[in-house]
Amino acid sequence: MLNAENKILYVGKARDLKKRLASYFRDTGLSTKTQVLMRQVVDVKTIITASDTEALLLESNLIKEYRPRYNVLLRDDKSYPYLYLDTEQDFPRLDFYRGAHTKKGRYFGPYPTAGAVRDNLALLQKLFQIRQCKDSFFKHRSRPCLQHQIKRCTAPCVARVSKEAYAQQVEHAVLFLEGKNDRIIKNLERQMDAASNTQAYELAAHYRDQIVRLRQLQETQCISGKTGNVDIIGVALGQGRAAVNVVFVRQGRLLGQRLYFPQVGIADDVPTILNSFLLQYYFNSKHADEAIDKIVLSDKLPDKVAMQQVLQTQLGTKLVLTDFRGALYKQWQQMAKTNAQHGLATHLADKESALEKLLALQKALALKDPIQRIECFDISHTMGEATVASCVVYDAEGAKNKEYRRFNIKDIEAGDDYAAMAQVLMRRYKKLKTTDQILPDVVLIDGGKGQLKKAIDVFEELQLSDIQLVGVSKGPARKPGQEQLWLPGRTRPLQLATDSMALHLIQFVRDESHRFAITTHRQQRAKKRTHSSLEDIAGVGPKRRRDLLRYFGGIQQLRDASITEIAKVSGISEQLAKSIYDLLH
Repeated sequence: MLNAENKILYVGKARDLKKRLASYFRDTGLSTKTQVLMRQVVDVKTIITASDTEALLLESNLIKEYRPRYNVLLRDDKSYPYLYLDTEQDFPRLDFYRGAHTKKGRYFGPYPTAGAVRDNLALLQKLFQIRQCKDSFFKHRSRPCLQHQIKRCTAPCVARVSKEAYAQQVEHAVLFLEGKNDRIIKNLERQMDAASNTQAYELAAHYRDQIVRLRQLQETQCISGKTGNVDIIGVALGQGRAAVNVVFVRQGRLLGQRLYFPQVGIADDVPTILNSFLLQYYFNSKHADEAIDKIVLSDKLPDKVAMQQVLQTQLGTKLVLTDFRGALYKQWQQMAKTNAQHGLATHLADKESALEKLLALQKALALKDPIQRIECFDISHTMGEATVASCVVYDAEGAKNKEYRRFNIKDIEAGDDYAAMAQVLMRRYKKLKTTDQILPDVVLIDGGKGQLKKAIDVFEELQLSDIQLVGVSKGPARKPGQEQLWLPGRTRPLQLATDSMALHLIQFVRDESHRFAITTHRQQRAKKRTHSSLEDIAGVGPKRRRDLLRYFGGIQQLRDASITEIAKVSGISEQLAKSIYDLLH
């Protein structure tokens, strides 16, 4: 379906196109969203395909390419994190990993969150004492670190464990991640008996404790030892919103879950949302390396056979797509569905809360029109060093993290916050205006009358008269709840009650802007200070600086290195190593 500008508004498929199209031209019974869609449609184009499978593929490709406004659209997000085992070394390390699987080694996952990966890393350290330190740290140890003292590592860096013994630790960790706990327990039982027979009772007790912990974990984490890699998907729909919950089971272990809130478009039934979600989710390149055995759905899918064929082709596996409610599946399906419902309820409550706060702010500022969008700016620096500005965005959905922006401030006098604010506002709104992008209804400036005056000057120059400017200062006592709001044309500040929803919204957005600015500033300052000392050395350009820092892991480790160790870096001669050493000391 296309509008007057020939832009695609909606893509759909059906076995009976005539019947499907006729349903959109009824006089009654159309949802509000569908009525809005049909008021814009001026043309309909159809494509006849050879099969249901081909229709699904075409629909997926068209939605991916054109992202029509009224289709179910899955917002793109970060790639999933994995556990990575570097198998190319004598003493492999386990690490958190996110990104393309280009490095040699083993990848375990995906995990739904970074926290789930770190929890598993901590667990593996306790159970199998696999090192997690960076290679630069590992190569330059002369004595065991704290991890060895608290029994989280066997200290291979200083040869406290043999290569063979460490390899067995790694083997057990891999078996654990593959869900083969029974094999580990049998191995440990043999080792415990052998240690006991040789009267090595302390070692036997260590193996016994490992066995106990593994059996406890089996009871709490394992769903079934024969389930393989399974995704369980539950959908909840209500008030024009949808939540999709994906539960991850890998090698029989429940790793966690992740919630998605796709743009619903005109979809008003679960199968339509489920159909679109499956295509967009599994056609994403982030899932190309996954070996999924089974996808369990909480609801019936009419085109299940065609969808299974499409997913098998896309993922290159013989996966099974099922909505069968057997004894085991029923429990999984209910878990996924319940969590989707809870997630949707929370999401709707958050949206309602955001709308209430925007309404309260509109009333507090005596604005005629509703507030759709707020932007807030803050400046951060240390004595004028590495000055940065932040811009955060808030609307009826809440904080729009993906629309946050950071700006490096240049060509101003060090410490001049007024000039910094003027620069960031000019850069931000000149671009938005010239590219015809969405402008905010309210702009919050972290500062008092001086900062507000600069903002007014910039907006007058850009001829932006419809945006409400607000300066936010901390008040005489500089205590939370006593913020003063400075408005154009007023000589005295506005002060809201401490329990005002409008004030709480301003505090949240201001604090978020401050956090984002501080984080950016610290990154810039650290980068500048890390590289500054090396930049003064003749013969050390960007590539050699990068090689040095990668080899040693950081500037501090480089300072601790000898001339001989520095000279081991590719491209660094003995003479250049001496120059680097002399400058750092």
